Amino acid sequence: MGRGRRQGVRPHLSRRDPLGEVNYTKRLTVHPPPPKFNQMVELNPLELDAVFHALADPTRRAMLRRLSDEAQTVGELAAPHAMSLAAASKHIKALERAGLVRREVRGRTHLCRLEPQPLADAHGWLGFYQRFWTEQFDALDAIIKAENAAKKIEGEAE
Repeated sequence: MGRGRRQGVRPHLSRRDPLGEVNYTKRLTVHPPPPKFNQMVELNPLELDAVFHALADPTRRAMLRRLSDEAQTVGELAAPHAMSLAAASKHIKALERAGLVRREVRGRTHLCRLEPQPLADAHGWLGFYQRFWTEQFDALDAIIKAENAAKKIEGEAE
């Protein structure tokens, strides 16, 4: 008889759900996160970091551009970049981690689709700062206009 085990009991089969049925897949079930009602208030910094990390690579940006037209296979995404399927798959995994791409497996074919919500979240985050740089550009424009006006007055005075 083994140490610490009752004879004849298989631990993975002894767990039962509340209805008394054997639950084989409880450990494997993935529950989606609860829906977010206010994206800007609840924007997860790690999700935003993953989006910007994925967008930092020009190959991944090109893949996203192609996916904006239609769903494509890994091979179709890899073709314009002259890279192996394994290399393309690594790029796609980075896009998946950021939530930008959803991969659907049909037999041996992996079909990738664009998921636009993380891009919308990043756009919303950047939009908050747009006010800052718009004000800066407006101030710069006013300075340039004032300098041009001063030069014009100096030129007429001579």
